[in-house]
Amino acid sequence: MIEAERKQIIALVNREVIPAIGCTEPIAVALAVAKASETLGKCPQRITLYLSANILKNAMGVGIPGTEMIGLPIAVALGALIGKSEYQLEVLRDCTPEALEKGKQMIAEKRINILLKEDISEKLYIEVICEADAENSKAIIAGGHTNFVYVSLGEEVLLNKQQAVQGDETEEEPELSMRKVYDFAMTAPLEEINFILETARINKAAAEKSLKGEYGHALGKTLKGKYEKEIMGDSIFSHILSYTSAACDARMAGAMIPVMSNSGSGNQGIAATLPVVVYAEENKKGIEELTRALMLSHLTVIYIKQSLGRLSALCGCVVAATGSSCGITLLMGGEFEQICFAVKNMIANLTGMICDGAKPSCSLKLTSGVSTAVLSAMMAMENKCVTSVEGIIDNDVDRCIRNLTLIGSEGMNETDKLVLQIMTNKC
Repeated sequence: MIEAERKQIIALVNREVIPAIGCTEPIAVALAVAKASETLGKCPQRITLYLSANILKNAMGVGIPGTEMIGLPIAVALGALIGKSEYQLEVLRDCTPEALEKGKQMIAEKRINILLKEDISEKLYIEVICEADAENSKAIIAGGHTNFVYVSLGEEVLLNKQQAVQGDETEEEPELSMRKVYDFAMTAPLEEINFILETARINKAAAEKSLKGEYGHALGKTLKGKYEKEIMGDSIFSHILSYTSAACDARMAGAMIPVMSNSGSGNQGIAATLPVVVYAEENKKGIEELTRALMLSHLTVIYIKQSLGRLSALCGCVVAATGSSCGITLLMGGEFEQICFAVKNMIANLTGMICDGAKPSCSLKLTSGVSTAVLSAMMAMENKCVTSVEGIIDNDVDRCIRNLTLIGSEGMNETDKLVLQIMTNKC
């Protein structure tokens, strides 16, 4: 691999693997509100939002960090009151009890209006209009959780990249394949990729803090309790499940705990990281082995998301757990062939798991995903693989991935609409 391409991939990973506090959909909304408020130069008296259906779906039932509240209104209010756009996906990290009370008052005064943006194909779309004293500002995020494509103050347009938005990304990305992902993870100079170890530090700290508290459905603590010994045993497998679900428990409950995200999703970052970290630590793997396994996991997720898109009807744990299965297979001693086997086994098993929004029960889906990741790695190391005569699996691993992402991005569009309809019509 030539140096220019290697640097391009490193830049891509640095863009996609970043810290986040809270679920990234309501946080992206808060980020857009913060930018519009900053542009207005004063606290808005009225805030109107037009959001894509997938943003609404992913923000309805999730906790907002530092508030012990659920849903978009408080995220919007705090974005206007204390949000700083320079913080990106940590935009609400300066939340205080005083700001929270002001935010509740803003909601009570009905100064926030949240609407569905009609007739758009972009699944990640956030449009914010802030008004005060006969002045107005607008900020639009589209295609990526931090990707501003439009900013204006009154009639003055300060930024306009809307025509440049094609699909989910506006920046040129390297053309990846599973072979290229593997080769990069295995051959890149260690000093150029050891930044990926920060995912291990941040996400493991989130899991450990969660296990000391009571967050969401407390699945991580449940798996760490009496059932661990009685049913699963005190094993590497049970530790992988408890650590992964614990970090998700805290994040979905709105704990003010940062995690390292992947492709705009904290849960994807958690699922791509913690199974690999736990397996490596408990098998006493060295730093280089852990670094390359983490890079393989995270870059696999990025690769799959390139064709799936930021948001879809397919649960992100399918993609993230596929990455961690690759990382675990590498740590088990697998080579490229076995890693491809693991990917095929994952796609044969989990394709079709729906995303019904971000919420505390996401920890259940993450646990299903990473348990399948371990199973797929075990099969791969025995050279067992779902074959091309079975279902959507193809001999070529990249075609398998395209089959997965085609189902998630196009085939499940009607599923996505029905899920949102069910969610919004509940009593």
